[in-house]
Amino acid sequence: MADAYRGRFAPSPTGPLHFGSLLSAVASYLDARQQHGTWLIRIEDVDGTRCSPRFQTSILDTLTSYGLISDEPVLVQSERHELYQAYLQQLIEQDLAYPCNCTRAALACYQGLHPHRCDSHTDQPHSWRAHCDQGQFEFFDPIQQQQRFDLAEQPNHPVLKRKDGYFSYQLAVVVDDHLQAISDIVRGADLLDTTGQQLWLYQQFDWQAPKLCHLPLIVNERGDKISKQNHAKAIENGCCRTLKSVLHYLGLRDIPHDYSLSQLLDWASTHWQRQHLTQQNLSLAEKDLDLIG
Repeated sequence: MADAYRGRFAPSPTGPLHFGSLLSAVASYLDARQQHGTWLIRIEDVDGTRCSPRFQTSILDTLTSYGLISDEPVLVQSERHELYQAYLQQLIEQDLAYPCNCTRAALACYQGLHPHRCDSHTDQPHSWRAHCDQGQFEFFDPIQQQQRFDLAEQPNHPVLKRKDGYFSYQLAVVVDDHLQAISDIVRGADLLDTTGQQLWLYQQFDWQAPKLCHLPLIVNERGDKISKQNHAKAIENGCCRTLKSVLHYLGLRDIPHDYSLSQLLDWASTHWQRQHLTQQNLSLAEKDLDLIG
């Protein structure tokens, strides 16, 4: 069925699964289950300098302990470099990607952005960047409401392949979402900033972009996002209290007290409503601080 719902959760194995990541995983799972769709897990480990097989195993074990199991074999991005190279080559041949020798120091005056095509060469260490400074894109996000991106307003040419040979998230995520026929994506609002560049890539490949839904971020008492960068601790495997807390922050109320993990997921799948979430960040309650570190 061409319009069948296919969702996914795509963690990067740079650390164990933390509370914020579990919230995203559960939200994407509930969205797929409520619409009788397929839910996939993809390991986004293209960054070989930060990702670890140990964390990949840990993340999958934790997801399994909560009953979050992929409906199809787990896809691992580090096994797909030749595929990403083929799509990068298409962009290069269309003059939509170019080599870049620029250093971070050279881009400091642009606050780290790369707004113009540089005069670089492949006979020196180089990355490959997308030449995407034109394009307007709009879509309706069920939580964040109407979204509009004009790439000309703040031009930035993102890296598609790094100087060290590793592919970027931007290219790999678009290729894999298309090839896995992902129809709907539920992910954190921290990824909204790069959505315009991803939509540009879909346009260049003449692919239909998935429907996008961006969750509000869950933050600690200082307003910092719960993330690996902020040293969020690993969550306890198979913990009913943790799952109930996640469901509460996802807007579910009157959560049954005596249900097992599988019963909680089944119950939440029928009661999940994206419209109960707002655009504002979700502040972690004091009673839940022990869940994050």
